[in-house]
Amino acid sequence: MTNIQKAIEAELERLELPDGGNLISRDMIRALTVDGAEVRFVIEAPSPELARQMEPLRATAERAALSVAGVEKATVALTAHSAPRPAKAPPPDLKIGGHPKGQETIRPDSVRSIIAIASGKGGVGKSTVSSNLAVALARQGRRVGLLDADIYGPSQPRMMGVNKRPASPDGKIIEPLHAHGVTMMSIGLMLDPDKAVVWRGPMLMGALQQMMSQVCWGELDVLIVDLPPGTGDVQLTLCQRAAPTGAIVVSTPQDVALLDARKAMDMFRTLKTPILGLIENMSTFHCPSCGHESHIFGHGGVAAEAEQLGLPFLGTLPIDLDTRLAGDSGTPIAAGEGAIADAYAQLADRLIKGGIA
Repeated sequence: MTNIQKAIEAELERLELPDGGNLISRDMIRALTVDGAEVRFVIEAPSPELARQMEPLRATAERAALSVAGVEKATVALTAHSAPRPAKAPPPDLKIGGHPKGQETIRPDSVRSIIAIASGKGGVGKSTVSSNLAVALARQGRRVGLLDADIYGPSQPRMMGVNKRPASPDGKIIEPLHAHGVTMMSIGLMLDPDKAVVWRGPMLMGALQQMMSQVCWGELDVLIVDLPPGTGDVQLTLCQRAAPTGAIVVSTPQDVALLDARKAMDMFRTLKTPILGLIENMSTFHCPSCGHESHIFGHGGVAAEAEQLGLPFLGTLPIDLDTRLAGDSGTPIAAGEGAIADAYAQLADRLIKGGIA
């Protein structure tokens, strides 16, 4: 923790709350980061009702941060997770899957923006990008949801460090889980993790419909949807019935991955879903022993593809041991500090400044 962070926390300890304690003792400060002379943090209220009453406190906390030597700009956001609905009886079993019902939209009214994270093939790090981008956006004060729609291979429960089965008080509404400031839902939380999902297309479409329209998402600025690889039923259903704000395509730089990425982009164009940009993952490898930089999967292929197609190139991400260890441990690397966390923070900032998130 830097000296500026310590000084800010000391100032925040002076702000007494009406019902006792202060912002630090009540553990209401989230994502306190110092970037040069700029400070950002989030005040997480116990409930949406209290958050609506805390604007004067937010403004006071912002002024308190600006009073610290070395701080020239302070950004303080207010957030709160919706309180879980009390269950009057043990939650009934909720059947997941089955044929979709009706053809109406499945886009939640309480979600402002939906970003689909896609890839033409598996193994390019799409789920890693999804979880870390969600956490990076939450650290910048956005209300973020993460939907793991990779139904055959759900990995977000492991990457986000959650394994509790979501509650369903009435057998219809599903209460999502929360981790690292993100509201999340995955088919992997509803089924036996050791059992294969052996479903035909209609059951996949029905499961996506449930996770979009029956989950109590609450008010969200952005919902990140981690799609399965390829161009199948889940992608078709999401684009046709949820009207995503746009899609981000993740690829590694080698030609084989780019062949499939082009098909994914063609699918989004066919379905009239805007492509927000491309990300080149596993672009470089830095040897931790000698510092040598290697391009295991090639380098620059995705940037060249984006330029050729006239699409935004959102940046490169390395193949990195710490990223893998963080994902396996259930704490995405974007939740910490360092070069990789900064890369995701810059990506999140670009989406925010573009009005997408």
